[in-house]
Amino acid sequence: MTSLAAELSRIAGKAFAAEGLSDSFGRVAASDRPDLAQFQCNGALAAAKISKSNPRAIAEKVSGRLKAEEIFSKVEIAGPGFLNLDLTDEALNARAARLAKRDGPAAANGKTAVIDFGGPNIAKPMAVHHLRSSIIGDCLQRLYRANGWKVISDVHLGDWGLQMGQLISEVEIRGLAPVYFDAAFTGPYPEVSPVTMEDLEELYPAASAACKADPARLEKARRATVELQAGRPGYHALWRHFVKVTEVGLTREFASLGVTFDLWNGESSVDALIAPMLEDLKARGLAEMSEGALVVDVAEESDKKPMPPLILVKSEGGVLYGTTDLATVIERVRAYDPDLILYVVDHRQHGHFEQVFRAAERAKLSGKAHLEHVGYGTMNGADGKPFKTRAGGAMKLHDLIAMAAAEAEKRLAEQGIGADYSPAERGEIARKVGIATIKFADLSNHRTTDYIFDLERYSKFEGKTGPYLQYAAVRIQSMLRKAQLQGLEAAAPVIHSPEERKLVLQLLSLGDLLAAAEDKRAPNMLCEYAFELAQNFSRFYGAHHVLSEPDASLRAARLGLCALVLAVLTRILGLLGIEVPERM
Repeated sequence: MTSLAAELSRIAGKAFAAEGLSDSFGRVAASDRPDLAQFQCNGALAAAKISKSNPRAIAEKVSGRLKAEEIFSKVEIAGPGFLNLDLTDEALNARAARLAKRDGPAAANGKTAVIDFGGPNIAKPMAVHHLRSSIIGDCLQRLYRANGWKVISDVHLGDWGLQMGQLISEVEIRGLAPVYFDAAFTGPYPEVSPVTMEDLEELYPAASAACKADPARLEKARRATVELQAGRPGYHALWRHFVKVTEVGLTREFASLGVTFDLWNGESSVDALIAPMLEDLKARGLAEMSEGALVVDVAEESDKKPMPPLILVKSEGGVLYGTTDLATVIERVRAYDPDLILYVVDHRQHGHFEQVFRAAERAKLSGKAHLEHVGYGTMNGADGKPFKTRAGGAMKLHDLIAMAAAEAEKRLAEQGIGADYSPAERGEIARKVGIATIKFADLSNHRTTDYIFDLERYSKFEGKTGPYLQYAAVRIQSMLRKAQLQGLEAAAPVIHSPEERKLVLQLLSLGDLLAAAEDKRAPNMLCEYAFELAQNFSRFYGAHHVLSEPDASLRAARLGLCALVLAVLTRILGLLGIEVPERM
């Protein structure tokens, strides 16, 4: 996507270079004071410090060159040397016409990103605390693809840790499937799982509680974990059942959110890489024994507080998350040679990832990839604590989605929307509105902050909400359908008013927005842009005739502007993972 600010920066950069200064001083950005100018360039001040000159004198020389450029309608100097810039309407019209003709994603940029998100655990249903990773990660994969990256998304299931040993030992204690614990049995093991997802939902909490209460019970679970990781056939067969049973529910939940993955790998997928990795690290003197455990020292002289080593193998022989995460870096570098690996995980895990990243870099395992933890805060209830059921338990994601759909049905009824639609269509609209409610509530808040999820507030068709943006898009769709039925044609947008100019300027900032949102890993910037675009369109529509405009050329230009707004708005909503209904 072409960046208007980048185009203007190139023009201003040439003007600075013509004065014997670095073209980097020509950086142009949207004005902080749109009431004074559309764009601004503050490079004269920085250039003056380097050249030990008067900034206003530099600004005068640069402005003289910029005034010769036909693209600018105004070049003014403000204060000690700020340059205020406005573009001609003709220049804006030409670029809006080009934007309207573009279709499809940006050209490939030759870069590859692996995005690790979702991260549910085997044997557990998806709960509300999985929501943020899932939809932030999905938004980022959509954004990076739109910006020309090759993206590989990986759900990275939690399927190889202590919880597996807890479950296996619990099944044994209860005598549910003795064949898997019979050392003399040579197989094959049954194809039908001895436990259902409902069984696992009861077994895991019981096993976890028992291990916390009884050291002997915990030790039994640890031994089972080590034997599973060592390849004991019965344990491995039982573990496979846990995985398959859980994946049925996970597939349903992710599908309901519209979230997809390229890879359904888990910690277990790198098991074969762990032994050679450990031998390599020991051979190179990077891993050493400490208090019976194998560790990698990751402390640095610049650390302001103690940085514990990354434990690779515990004293009893089991591996940890850090071990599988380090091996996963190797797997991803070998398979994809990525430029970037993002880990979309709760910010409370930052210390863990700092250890893993340092170990990977010290051991030169990450290739050319930049490893980055994209942390996020918690989704809280009205009490400011992590979102729970009314009874105080963890809310299943499936139940939250059902609640949002039910609230959407209520809102649609209040607005008188869909009363004459079929139950199936009304239900489908409610589903889309419910998902938009959840996603926009989350993504509109900066990912690093905690936020309060208020279902009643975020499901409204007014204010900064997903349903409001869906309704705005549906209204434009409806108007364009009416125009088509009336045989009215659209043309390229042409600015005739301040409202149209403001819309066009925002539409042309799309490339800058997508680049900034990528750079900051900030889906909330997309939300802000979509909301502002909807508001600017509302002001334009309130001030101008469109379908009823008697001047055919003016009407066609305004229809073209409406079509471009719809295309951009639906594109941004698509990046957020929000669907727009055909009608409402």
